[in-house]
Amino acid sequence: MSERIVIDPVTRIEGHLKIEVEINNGVVTDAWSSGTLFRGIETILKGREPEEAWLLTQRLCGVCTYIHGVSSVRSVENALGLSVPQNARLVRNLLTGGLYVHDHPVHFYHLSALDWVDIVSALSASPAATESLAYSLSPNAPAIDFAATQVDLRSFVDSGKLGPFAGGYWGHSAYTLSPEENLLFAAHYLHALRQQVKAGRMHAIFGGKNPHVQSLRVGGVTCKDEITSSRISQFRNILNEMRHFIDTIYLPDVQHLATAYPDWAGIGGFKNYLAFGEFQMSDSDPGELFLPCGVIMNKNIDQIEDVMLGQINEHVQHSWYEGNTARYPQNGETVPNYTGYDTADRYSWLKAPRYNGQPMEVGPLARVLVAYGLGQPQVVAAVDQFLNAANLTIADMHSTMGRAAARAIETKVIADQMGAWLDQLKRGATAMVSTSIPATASGFGLNEAPRGALGHWINIEGGKIGNYQMVVPSTWNLGPRCASGDRGPVEEALIGTPVVDAEKPIEILRIVHSYDPCIACAVHVTDNDRDSHYIVKAV
Repeated sequence: MSERIVIDPVTRIEGHLKIEVEINNGVVTDAWSSGTLFRGIETILKGREPEEAWLLTQRLCGVCTYIHGVSSVRSVENALGLSVPQNARLVRNLLTGGLYVHDHPVHFYHLSALDWVDIVSALSASPAATESLAYSLSPNAPAIDFAATQVDLRSFVDSGKLGPFAGGYWGHSAYTLSPEENLLFAAHYLHALRQQVKAGRMHAIFGGKNPHVQSLRVGGVTCKDEITSSRISQFRNILNEMRHFIDTIYLPDVQHLATAYPDWAGIGGFKNYLAFGEFQMSDSDPGELFLPCGVIMNKNIDQIEDVMLGQINEHVQHSWYEGNTARYPQNGETVPNYTGYDTADRYSWLKAPRYNGQPMEVGPLARVLVAYGLGQPQVVAAVDQFLNAANLTIADMHSTMGRAAARAIETKVIADQMGAWLDQLKRGATAMVSTSIPATASGFGLNEAPRGALGHWINIEGGKIGNYQMVVPSTWNLGPRCASGDRGPVEEALIGTPVVDAEKPIEILRIVHSYDPCIACAVHVTDNDRDSHYIVKAV
């Protein structure tokens, strides 16, 4: 029996995403990923001042916020041949690290946990047994009143105003946690909401506010006078609280989820990975990175290849853009041409990036596997510890559960490193160099957003922006087929997935959410003829 399932829109993500799959005998045999919103930021930037680009690109997303800003200033600095002062490099590392420490727990608890946790089941749990479970998993975790949490959940459910819990597939057979496990995760869901507010304050200390920091500039940062003992202490206090949360709640929860759903260490995996690397460790060598760059082909983590930017091309054969030519981003075009949704032809506003002609997964799993393969000591130690605790092998990381694990692992590694960057800040030291925009230049800015490899390419013509192109993580991960007909990573990861109930395809959502889609910055005019409310349907 063959049927098609359409999930439109996919919720608990940023932006507009449509997933269509074909199922035969209860297993996914084909898939199509469609970004359904046109962005057009490249067109908006043409003719503007190069130093202004970061202000606009940073506002592509309210989740990743700062990360586009730093990619943008790096692209201009690269075009100008600039190196920023040590304090600027350190502040940028701290702001990027703060984004990871904020973003990864938000993804796990608030964007993906409800694919694994049955909120309704938590209402029948024993609070005392839940407390015992919590202690067994993490004796040093903050005390939580699970009975009070259960009362709050019941009041919420009885009100009928379920908010983010509305429309859930509660009672689905794919939920296998006990009521006590469900209550534990539900309580941590609520606890993490409070923690993410605290984590956001780190950006405000050296960035002015969150979201969208104000202290970035081409040439450095403007917060020289804010690098004081008091502010460093404020930042450190929040960081230490977040580290305690990561060590005693976030990591143990992901480890427990991996042991509770062992089959998902073998479902939803991909084979090729790309990481640009992040966290510059040298003022003179931008290539000296805390998390290294590299390419993995066919899951071979014993042979990490160097990243060759010239191997990157964006395909538009199955996207709503003019032409069929695959282009290197520096020479890219963004000329929209909507022709209607047709899975046999063009079906997405996302382009299809390829590296050496191959689709590549980017994100936490790519970064962790590249770092592990290259022997980065902090990552190797954290990965081995996690795998031992969760009874997994490194081969199991190529999976849906592996992505959740990689996010938690690198959150710990980065948070632990941030204290060293705080220690290196020099009060009163310069944090900015002067700049002068030439008539003609070109450059690129690379970094790692929490969701994966991010690149901005700029051409300066007549002192203004002549062309600007961005290749963002969710374009790599959720892009459509390329000119060769090869599926994108999400499309390919869905193949072979068992789906128990076509009307409640929670298995598909688990895989899609594991990539943490952020379509707001991934697509390059909403169709007003379509209804604004959608349902999952089998056709």
